[in-house]
Amino acid sequence: MEELLEILCEIKEDVDFENCKTLIDDGILDSFDILQIISALDDEYDISIPASEIVPANFNSAEALLAMVKRLSDD
Repeated sequence: MEELLEILCEIKEDVDFENCKTLIDDGILDSFDILQIISALDDEYDISIPASEIVPANFNSAEALLAMVKRLSDD
């Protein structure tokens, strides 16, 4: 989780990723942020995030992002 939080903070440093559960719902992350996150996760975890996974539920919190990364890493 620490590694993921570091990646997220590099992309958008003024956000409390550890506690926020409404990153998409509250408009904290925009489409450009999401593209940066996808690219960073692809590079860091050597995964490919399919379009079907790019849904608000997977990007609303760091926990949701980590769950998606783990799920895609297992495939």
